[in-house]
Amino acid sequence: MNRKTIKLNSVWMQELTWQDVNEYLKKNDIAIIPVGSTEEHGPAGPLGVDSYAAIALAEDIAKQSGVLVTPPIWFGDSSHHSAFPGTISLRPTTLIEIIKDVSKSLARHGFKKILIINGHKMSNLPALTIATKELHEYELHDVFFGIIDPWKIARKISTEIKSTNEHHSGELELSHVWYKYPRLIKKNKLTTKKVNFEKIFSKYSNDDLFGGGGELIDILWNSYEQRAFAPTGSFSASNKASSEKGKKYHDYMVEVVVDFIKWLKTYKGPIGNTVPKK
Repeated sequence: MNRKTIKLNSVWMQELTWQDVNEYLKKNDIAIIPVGSTEEHGPAGPLGVDSYAAIALAEDIAKQSGVLVTPPIWFGDSSHHSAFPGTISLRPTTLIEIIKDVSKSLARHGFKKILIINGHKMSNLPALTIATKELHEYELHDVFFGIIDPWKIARKISTEIKSTNEHHSGELELSHVWYKYPRLIKKNKLTTKKVNFEKIFSKYSNDDLFGGGGELIDILWNSYEQRAFAPTGSFSASNKASSEKGKKYHDYMVEVVVDFIKWLKTYKGPIGNTVPKK
């Protein structure tokens, strides 16, 4: 039986039976975990922007590459947004343990290559990196982990699409949701306003997640401070957002990850899958 003869009704594990997943594992060992957040995204964006981004990417990547996706994780490290109603945040330590438990469950049944799609650009990365690094070093030596983040895989296309600096609740991420879930964007609430990062956080800050910029110093702020310097929740202008921009942004990222998965299907490990002997 070859991979092409395996016909599943969905790429989402929660929509399959255990026997469907068991059949899949006979010929494939890749799983995608979409991770997002539930947090404010200004007056125009729904609380689930980051989760919808991860879900949309995971689904289209899975359909094109023939891999499976776990149920999405709707909550992330969002404490800095928690002064806005509706934001639900996990502590980084909680997110680390969730990723570890999900990954160990997958690995127990034969998934050897786990990709995490982080829709919550940057903010979830510390927890996701710690979780996967600890798992790979101390527990799941023979499981491959990869973390996929728009902040890192869309840098090239973003410069061709965006018309202004991109930060939280900005043009690109709202365009992405607009393309995939148009009913969720309040188009009459898109804004031209943006936070003056240099005035608030010095010239060593960056108000463009997809920009070049100069030297940077990471400065942390809490939820009370954020509510003060970004009273609407928006950090950057979103008035030039559009479904068309969202499609270009989305399709580019899907193409990048599908290409990566083609390589991953043939991956045998840097030294022939050598793992420590028990």
